[in-house]
Amino acid sequence: MICTKVVSSLEKCFVDEPIEKFEALKKISMLKNERLSVQLLYTATADENNFSTLRKLCIEGEAAAYTTARTVEQVPVLMPTPGFVPDDNYLRTAPGIYPDVLQPLQYHGDVQVVRGNLLSVWIEFDPQDRLAAGTYEVTFLLKEANGNVSAREVLELEVIDADLPPQELIFTQWFHCDTLANYYNCEPWSEKHWEIVENYAKVAVRNGINLLLTPIHTPPLDTEINGERRTTQLVDVTLENGVYSFGFEKLDRWIEMCNRIGVKYFEIAHFFTQWGAEHAPKIMATVNGEYKKIFGWETDAAGEEYTAYLHAFIPAFLEHMKARGDDKRCFFHVSDEPNAEQLDSYRAAKNVVADLLKDYVIMDALSNFEYWSQELVQTPIPANNHIEPFIEAKVPGLWTYYCCSQFKDVSNRFVAMPLWRTRCIGMQMYKYDIAGFLHWGFNHFNNRWSIDAINPYTDLSGNYWVAAGDTHSVYPAQNGTALESIRIVSFHEALQDLRAMKLAETVCGKEELVAGMEKLFGGEIRFDRCAHDSATMLAIRAYVNDVIKQSLR
Repeated sequence: MICTKVVSSLEKCFVDEPIEKFEALKKISMLKNERLSVQLLYTATADENNFSTLRKLCIEGEAAAYTTARTVEQVPVLMPTPGFVPDDNYLRTAPGIYPDVLQPLQYHGDVQVVRGNLLSVWIEFDPQDRLAAGTYEVTFLLKEANGNVSAREVLELEVIDADLPPQELIFTQWFHCDTLANYYNCEPWSEKHWEIVENYAKVAVRNGINLLLTPIHTPPLDTEINGERRTTQLVDVTLENGVYSFGFEKLDRWIEMCNRIGVKYFEIAHFFTQWGAEHAPKIMATVNGEYKKIFGWETDAAGEEYTAYLHAFIPAFLEHMKARGDDKRCFFHVSDEPNAEQLDSYRAAKNVVADLLKDYVIMDALSNFEYWSQELVQTPIPANNHIEPFIEAKVPGLWTYYCCSQFKDVSNRFVAMPLWRTRCIGMQMYKYDIAGFLHWGFNHFNNRWSIDAINPYTDLSGNYWVAAGDTHSVYPAQNGTALESIRIVSFHEALQDLRAMKLAETVCGKEELVAGMEKLFGGEIRFDRCAHDSATMLAIRAYVNDVIKQSLR
């Protein structure tokens, strides 16, 4: 016998789990312009004759025209946590296979039903305002080759007569162009590379990323000291007789690509090395006819030569961007993740560029409050487990981020974490008026310090470097496109929750809305308090949707 069940997109379904464990989803609501995902679980019981059998997936009903189905594939996870069990809000902590990558249906739309294995189809509704408000019955069928129905499930889908407002949150998840050149074995900025970069950037935009890391020079991120990452510099630099000149043709092509696919902002690569701003990034130039590296680890960050370069480059860059009308789309960095002992080196580096960029946003990921209190960072980006002092100080336009170190109590996107923990950051960012979010690993297909490339399908921890899932949220398809993970989709659902809350706020006010959500949450919404089950997150979003519906009566 084949058993099926519709469940929410907040569940991670392991292949060895019983289908009875999961609560069936009978009805759900959405706004007219959002994307909504559910899952169809399926398995064959012991009395099924064949160990593995194909069944045709059919989706029926008026809403079926707006659906896409993908299978949730399992991936090997060797380091699910950072070496220990941080808290009780992980699904599993032992190595094994975990559900994560979303793959287009194989077998001409059939699915493999395996005896004793719990598998899942991820079904996305994306009406894009083309489905009228109302309640729809959606039927999911698994059929035999002769048309006989093996299993049937019905979902009640309510489409609310309202649209999510545009996304206000600025969101970057670092986009690594060098790993795409490495994985697909192509030269950076060859036509093949440009095509692949655009394919991946489209998936980034689809998932709410509107600020794209822009490699004016090769970003000095996660690089071994005295090592280097593959050159992906967009700006051509020429040094003739001691005078710098710059070519922006590749940068212009980058901007045109971004405009075409919907990127709103440009995150300019950091001007100084990570973890202290002590050195210059790798910068390549044609010097008196010879192409070579002119700055790097051997260069003092605040030294005379690199200061002279930046004082030539930054004005030329800004002049070019102003002429395009794009300069105010730029966000700038000094150095990533400086610590308390690096205040002086950060200050020295910041002073090199401060006057040149006084009219622009300079922001950096950090956790020490002193960088804000001493006015070294205009826009601090504290980690979500170090954000409380910044909230208490009412830092305007506050951002937050997480990475490998945010493993206890707070939201993150590790493969071993439940999706309700990933998704609850939407309500956290809403309550505290967070202006932007940063994560470092959209497609970091490298190990620690980028010494070696990794296989993203078999190594999700960067060769035992970080908890699995931190390095990348997408997977490389053979055709040069990116396959989404269920984690990146869940984070996008959190962004949609945030937008829905902004809309609901216009109906009842923020204070009342937060109070209603906290009643369902069972306590104060804080960054160090995450949901512990899917029912809570479903109830909170249903409440928000009900508030929106009040304005329609």
